[in-house]
Amino acid sequence: MLYYFAYGSNLHHLQMKKRCPNCCFIKKITLANYKLTFRSRYGAADIEKKIGTKVYGALYTISKAAEKRLDVYEEYPSLYKKMYFKYQNKKVMTYIMSKKSKLVPPTVKYLNIIKQGYKDCKLSKKSLNAALLPLKHLQR
Repeated sequence: MLYYFAYGSNLHHLQMKKRCPNCCFIKKITLANYKLTFRSRYGAADIEKKIGTKVYGALYTISKAAEKRLDVYEEYPSLYKKMYFKYQNKKVMTYIMSKKSKLVPPTVKYLNIIKQGYKDCKLSKKSLNAALLPLKHLQR
């Protein structure tokens, strides 16, 4: 089994189960010194390094087959690349965008999926609201 950190639409438990039927939500965690953003032509979730901030997310176990399915969904390696970090001596994989394009607001549908994911994982919406704030003036 592999450890995977979700911070966007994969927080949504039902959606994640459809993508990765044998995945297992372990618990909510935070990734220190990163912040949540939205970018690309999709307005998709991304994280970027920022000292003193944190991203709320979920720790899952996934199989190698599930990782391959996520790779397709996340458009790896063109849109997203993989990033690894240590959490309680465990190697954890997450996806970050390969190119840091300009900020773009998420669609209402996509944002609602993420909001449901925050509820599913019992996460604070603090980082989500902070990520949306600079996008208020932008149009989709």
